[in-house]
Amino acid sequence: MCKDEWILCPVCANKTRVKVRNDTVLENFPLFCPKCKQETIINVKELNMSVIKEPDAKTQSR
Repeated sequence: MCKDEWILCPVCANKTRVKVRNDTVLENFPLFCPKCKQETIINVKELNMSVIKEPDAKTQSR
């Protein structure tokens, strides 16, 4: 039997609309939370989720 779980939002810890099984592998997946309206890039492997930190955009100076 395959175990499956809902992915929780790393910002507000609520359920998202994505469900993964224990054999699911996601790399650079854009996870959107419908409650807090945040999008984060995640990796998932064997039901372990890690958040990818992206550097903030810098303003261009002239």
